[in-house]
Amino acid sequence: MSVTVPTRAPVVAADAAVAPRRASPLLGLGLVLSLVALLVVIVLSVSVGSRTIPLDRVWSLVLSPDGSDEAIIVQDLRIPRTLLGLLVGGALGLAGALMQALTRNPLADPGILGVNAGAAAMVVTGIAIFGYVEPTVQVWFAFLGAGLATVIVYGVASRGSSGATPVRLALAGIALTFALYAVVQGITTLKPQVFNQYRFWQVGSLSGHDASITAQVAPFIGIGIVLALLLARPLNTLALGDDLSRSLGANIARTRALGALSITLLCGAATAAAGPIAFIGLTVPHVARAIAGPDQRWVLPYSLVLAPTLLLGADVVGRVVTRPGELQVAIVTAVIGAPVFIAIVRRRRIAQL
Repeated sequence: MSVTVPTRAPVVAADAAVAPRRASPLLGLGLVLSLVALLVVIVLSVSVGSRTIPLDRVWSLVLSPDGSDEAIIVQDLRIPRTLLGLLVGGALGLAGALMQALTRNPLADPGILGVNAGAAAMVVTGIAIFGYVEPTVQVWFAFLGAGLATVIVYGVASRGSSGATPVRLALAGIALTFALYAVVQGITTLKPQVFNQYRFWQVGSLSGHDASITAQVAPFIGIGIVLALLLARPLNTLALGDDLSRSLGANIARTRALGALSITLLCGAATAAAGPIAFIGLTVPHVARAIAGPDQRWVLPYSLVLAPTLLLGADVVGRVVTRPGELQVAIVTAVIGAPVFIAIVRRRRIAQL
């Protein structure tokens, strides 16, 4: 009596998951509309501020500055601020989508790898040792701390035969985060002068940064964006689970290592430049998956576009709600992002990663 072993069905199912159905033209149209929305927010970011300047005057100063006070506001404050918001928003959104895909945890955000805590600990240490630290130097302290934290988390999670699994990465990141924030609290408690300088960085804001800081972090964010987008197909394979991914020839360790490197570059540079900004990396990937489904080839580009739209929009709101003062963008994103995220969770089941 012959026995037929059904070996083809799992392979066919795996092939279908690795190679998602041809995308609907509506996804491309949606991405174009998202880009249009981003362009509108960019225009608002340059045009609107705590000081009212007529719209035609703003754009004449963009094209031909005349050295007036209004020209300084547009050229030296609003344009660099908008460019920084584009970079930071795109980096945080893409890092959040990457983090959730790597850990297969829909509630993960870039801070889960200890990036924010590492940046904060190094900033506080630098201030405590050297006294006042210029913002352009402070960026490098924060970036170094973010990088070291990710290396430590990945090194701890990689120990053992199972390697850096999603659960081990999350646990190592959470443990390091608690440890580093304990160090931050200890230093700022013992040295109040350190806290006075640190508190301005840790609020999270796009204001007060000139073009030199944007130029410092731009290469790191650019490399991180390219690397993240190149990982879209391997992340689709990784979503099948470790065993099936290996059977299909995927290099899981390489994908996770490159993903961790991309998160370090993206979130480390963004946090170094603007301070810790919450809810962008957590909320935006859910919106992207609600539009595009689980295919990372669409989730990552949507996250890259939608995140700076949200961040710059929140920054514009922060400029006008407390005129003539301003509200820091991290406060606005928390106020906007928390209800949006709760609504997403209540109205639909969290997308499978």
